[in-house]
Amino acid sequence: MNRILYCLAFGLLLSGCNNTRVENTKELSNEIKASKIVRVTNTQLIYTVDEWGKKISKLAQKSLEEALAKNPEKAAELCKNPSGIPIIGALEKKYGVKISLLGPDDTKNAQLDKKEIELLEAYLYSAKSNASSLSDNVQPINDTTVVYNVPADLQICKICLADKTPSFALWRLLFDKKEILRKVDVKTLKD
Repeated sequence: MNRILYCLAFGLLLSGCNNTRVENTKELSNEIKASKIVRVTNTQLIYTVDEWGKKISKLAQKSLEEALAKNPEKAAELCKNPSGIPIIGALEKKYGVKISLLGPDDTKNAQLDKKEIELLEAYLYSAKSNASSLSDNVQPINDTTVVYNVPADLQICKICLADKTPSFALWRLLFDKKEILRKVDVKTLKD
């Protein structure tokens, strides 16, 4: 009789266990990792944005060129909203970044920060004066965001801006510092 009660109690104990703990372990470990306090200097943060920005802008550039080659009739839509391209959307999700393509008309864009407009005007001035070496730039905008800018290739400029003079477009990658800290591997940061 005792043996039957022990077996019944053991069976009830086993049936009460489920596998949800195993399923939640990965999510829980990611959340714990994200909530850990890490010390990242401003220099390390800028270096990380610069490194990620170079990678992301190259992939975005290539993805937009391929999308424009496949669907030239959708050029205006793709240039205005590159996030609609699946690879660029995936990059935004993976790195916690907002990717957009700016042109000369965006110097009057009220949604851009004053620093970004000044930077865009400087890039535009350089493009008008035919400066051959326009380079990338990392700029802290405020306490929570950092922007990475890099001029787009001439091919994209011509397609997206319909041969406006000067033919100039700028990739804008807007990073949230909180997302950078969440996604960066602190062990790989350089001092």
